[in-house]
Amino acid sequence: MKPLYKVAATLVLAGVAGHAAADIKPFEAVEYRKGIFKAVKWHFGAMGDMVKGKAEFDSEDFARRADLLAALSQMPWEGFRPGTYASATSALPVIEDEWEDFTAAGDAFSEKAAALAVAAKGDDMKAIKSAFVATARTCKGCHDDFKD
Repeated sequence: MKPLYKVAATLVLAGVAGHAAADIKPFEAVEYRKGIFKAVKWHFGAMGDMVKGKAEFDSEDFARRADLLAALSQMPWEGFRPGTYASATSALPVIEDEWEDFTAAGDAFSEKAAALAVAAKGDDMKAIKSAFVATARTCKGCHDDFKD
């Protein structure tokens, strides 16, 4: 009986989650993605300070932040929905017209963030810095093309 209960509970929760996703208001999508990007900035900024020598390099903390960045890099994209570029955001409406380029830029960020997380687990500071710079370039590229 317990397995049947678990299946039923899972189906109910999936239905509720699917319904909730369909009812997301534009301001909620904007707030969602803004929150994720604030967390990205939080971790990436601290990592940047370590890479630039503004803060002592702590390999354990850097690797932890790199793992979090890799996870965060997967998250904001569902918050970019049609009709969410009118106000309270610096995301440009051109995202809708250039969706394939935008998602490619997001994929590049995710790939580079994942590579940074791998590099951060090693002892090669040159590789860590290189992966950090490569990740930063994906941020800048997206900002240049899709952010006001």
